[in-house]
Amino acid sequence: MMSKLNQLTSMVSSLEEKVKTVLMEGAAVKHRRSLIPPIIFEVKVDSLAISQKTHLKVDVETGKLVIKKAKDGPDEKYYTSKKILQLIKSQRFPNKLVIVLETEKEKIQRKEYIFADSKKREGFCQLLQQMKNKHSDQLEPDMLTIFTGTWNMGDAPPPKKITSWFLCKGQGKTRDETADYIEHDIYVIGTQEDPLNEKEWVEILLRSLNEITNAEYKLITIQTLWNIRIVVLAKQEHAHRISHISTNSVKTGIANTLGNKGAVGASFMFNGTSFGFINSHLTSGSEKKLRRKQNYFNILRFLVLGDKKLSPFNISHRFTHIFWLGDLNYRVQLPNSEAENIVHKIKLQQYHELLAYDQLNMERKESQLFLHFSEEEITFPPTYRYERGTRERYCYTKQKATGIKYNLPSWCDRVLWKSYPQMHVVCQSYGCTEDITTSDHSPVFATFQVGVTSQFVSKNSKINPGDLDVQGCIELLNCKATLHTKSHTEFYIEFHSSCLENMVKSLEAEEQECDNGTLVVKFKAPSKLTPIISDLEYLLDQHLLICIKSSDTDESYGEGCIALRMEDPQQQQFPFFTPLTHHGEETGHFQGEICLHAPSGKQREKLYDFVKIEKDETVAQKHQLKAQCSQQWEQSSSYRSGKCFGDKIGRVRGVPLCTPETLSSTDHNVSAQALSNQVKQSPPNTPQGFKGSEQRSKPGSPVMGRGETPITPPARSATPSQKFVTCNNARGAQNVRQQDSM
Repeated sequence: MMSKLNQLTSMVSSLEEKVKTVLMEGAAVKHRRSLIPPIIFEVKVDSLAISQKTHLKVDVETGKLVIKKAKDGPDEKYYTSKKILQLIKSQRFPNKLVIVLETEKEKIQRKEYIFADSKKREGFCQLLQQMKNKHSDQLEPDMLTIFTGTWNMGDAPPPKKITSWFLCKGQGKTRDETADYIEHDIYVIGTQEDPLNEKEWVEILLRSLNEITNAEYKLITIQTLWNIRIVVLAKQEHAHRISHISTNSVKTGIANTLGNKGAVGASFMFNGTSFGFINSHLTSGSEKKLRRKQNYFNILRFLVLGDKKLSPFNISHRFTHIFWLGDLNYRVQLPNSEAENIVHKIKLQQYHELLAYDQLNMERKESQLFLHFSEEEITFPPTYRYERGTRERYCYTKQKATGIKYNLPSWCDRVLWKSYPQMHVVCQSYGCTEDITTSDHSPVFATFQVGVTSQFVSKNSKINPGDLDVQGCIELLNCKATLHTKSHTEFYIEFHSSCLENMVKSLEAEEQECDNGTLVVKFKAPSKLTPIISDLEYLLDQHLLICIKSSDTDESYGEGCIALRMEDPQQQQFPFFTPLTHHGEETGHFQGEICLHAPSGKQREKLYDFVKIEKDETVAQKHQLKAQCSQQWEQSSSYRSGKCFGDKIGRVRGVPLCTPETLSSTDHNVSAQALSNQVKQSPPNTPQGFKGSEQRSKPGSPVMGRGETPITPPARSATPSQKFVTCNNARGAQNVRQQDSM
């Protein structure tokens, strides 16, 4: 009897163990999805000229970086997230990283590691940033990661699985697999020729994100114009931080009345930072480049998003960060007879030779459109026009009633961005998928790391706003506007900013000088602005939008943006410079000096400052070359009048200068052929990665051609008033084309 009882007890215990195991396995699967597992990187350490292998284990959940010799061996030494002070990337060696650590005795130690390749190094840095963010004491984030994607679906339903798009898997600048566990804070998806209804598409997106991330996402907004759609999804934890949501659309189809072509947009505030997103589908056809330009100007001028108080400014100035994506339909401008040669170059991955004839690059090189926008270097094949069902063949001919229609392989699907000066923004990936083949377009992805500001003020501020003796002040001195106009009128400045209670007008300019169609307007009287908060940390995150207006008609002659952040916070006064644009075209520039009067305190460290770029002699030479190219561009393109403003262009404020984050990006507004030949070259003594790892260098930036002058759209002209004079300089010589003044 006792024996049977023992057997029964044993069976019950065994059954309990099996049930427990099943339950634990199920919980473990869910746990694995909800947490980032520890990830180990194999690296090399050079010690006494001897290269040794070691391993770095990143445990995001516990907030530890573990160093050990053997992958499966015991942990030898670890550092908590607070002891990891900084990561310093080498620009000269793309797989080298220096980790700055605080030891037990509060001493600073630098450890240098060589990763298998640059992608592994980037994946490691992203995991460390994720760990720092997760274990930060700050209540509000100062950095976000954003996924942007564009896909012309070709009026066909998507395949069952599209997760490779959101994981940034495919060709081009892609993420390392170690970063797969890091979900983005915001996903913005733009589609064209979308056959699904809104509910179906959102369900597919949420289901796909649920497969690959551990976060819950919420639909923030959606906007559809015919088959053009934009969807914004954000982590549930950020929902209360997002406000002031707005959407809008613009039709640019036949006679600007049909919505088969056009744009949809969405905007919102994330705490104290404004975001704008535009998804556009422009006119197709290689020969319709001028019509596409008209589409662009109409969208820029008539798409209404963001703060209504900023009505003097178009959408390119209204947001801290703006992203423009979509099927822009710009083609490779080569003869149809070159079709086979184009396909051959694509197979050889000689993209840079074809990008020299990319219409969008050519237009941007001539400052015809997307002024001051940036685009990451393209290292992926043309995304159009594929044979459906495969990515092995391009289908570049189509039989029409009028004959054979050619659609040469082209980069139709693009993502560009623009941020206020001195704002942190880094493009971390830019590429296209390989396994989504239902359309003749491949989906394109681009991910960004962007800086954001909080609605809350630092505790350093103990200022009584009623105490005039300590009230903060923003003072603008020696301001001067150079305008490409022949109009004779008086001018004043409008200042707009979230740090001001209301818009502020300056006094009228006291002096004007006119020379060869260029008007120099001098504002001798200082403009004093009173911020709503007298806190230096707060002010350093702010920007001033300025608008130069006529006193007679209140018409704008140019708009620009000035950053209040200075390189040295202790500096009392610093120069600024900003280009002026109106309706998307260059109209001059504005310069002067800013003096900030505010009590200073301890500045909080930003998460995006955790990763720095090493500045050695080689990199310094590259930076000097980039600054020289930028200065040459300012003299020949922005100034138009042929006059150079001083010799301090390389260090003035309000214009995107050479920064480590933008050094590798393709910003054709400050590019040169020499730069593409020198900056992109890899030095011969690059540290060797591991055996079998790919160390292929990226092709250089393309050499651009000449664009065309925009013409007036058939409806609702979006081009600037004829009061402006367009001046084009070539190698110092002036070629002035004047329009009749109003």
